[in-house]
Amino acid sequence: MTEHLKGLLLDDRWAPVTSEMGFLEARAEYAARAFAAWHTELMTPRGISVGMRPIHGSLEQALSALLPLTRPETRRDLFIPTRSSWTAYVENGWGGTDAASVMRHMARTLGCRGLRVVAVPDTYRQAKGRYGAVMLEVYGPHQTTWLNYVRAVSASNDGGRWVFEQFGEPFSFEKVEQYQARRVRDRFTFDMLKQYLHHLGLAPFEEDFFLPEGAPAWLVEKSGPVAPTHEELTLAQARENF
Repeated sequence: MTEHLKGLLLDDRWAPVTSEMGFLEARAEYAARAFAAWHTELMTPRGISVGMRPIHGSLEQALSALLPLTRPETRRDLFIPTRSSWTAYVENGWGGTDAASVMRHMARTLGCRGLRVVAVPDTYRQAKGRYGAVMLEVYGPHQTTWLNYVRAVSASNDGGRWVFEQFGEPFSFEKVEQYQARRVRDRFTFDMLKQYLHHLGLAPFEEDFFLPEGAPAWLVEKSGPVAPTHEELTLAQARENF
């Protein structure tokens, strides 16, 4: 069941920012500098400068550096070291982090694996709430039969109908027999996602997995012209939609 997903990071207080997260198998500062260089190239023609600075403190203090949330374009991206070989990635989009394209590009740029991890409770009722989703996507540094996807598994509520999807060769630790469950939402559950991530060396729903003692997060931020429709929102305002 995905109505509540007990055990989400920080009790889901930072949703939608942390409802989807990216991970790169690289050091946080190294990943942030590569990302900043990429976006400097993209943003300079628009007169936008890209800076980078360390953020010290707790995980929630690091996440607070993303505020305010913005739309339609993001202005801040955060790279968070963990107690593993992986670095976490989130951004300040008002609808939450959109990790897929960034992680795919960065995996190729850095020559490492990248992940997209999604865990959203299924709370949509009477035009309020969120459609549930449990997703894991693994990207590699090289072209595969589809972009640089290595493996993808997901169960999600697609506008009222649950769908299960998979791509690529299963890992040895996967519970492939569960993919035949009668109820589609039971084919890939939050508990399965956590188990798969554990096998990959991650515990991203535990606060103490992030920010080893003394290690800062790295904030990449843009300054300069904004889109004509630019808006800034508090976390509470972004959460009003669900």
